[in-house]
Amino acid sequence: MNEKIYKTMTTVGAGNIVLGVIMIVTGIAAGVITIVGGARLLKNKSGLTF
Repeated sequence: MNEKIYKTMTTVGAGNIVLGVIMIVTGIAAGVITIVGGARLLKNKSGLTF
């Protein structure tokens, strides 16, 4: 019985670590894309007309 619990805990723990790494990578990628987009807007703001 205890072995099954430990095996489940190990699987869930590994899954949480993988999910955390994926979230970190996605967050960093979104941040970089946002910064690049903002820099492009600031660079070309003189050419923007409304």
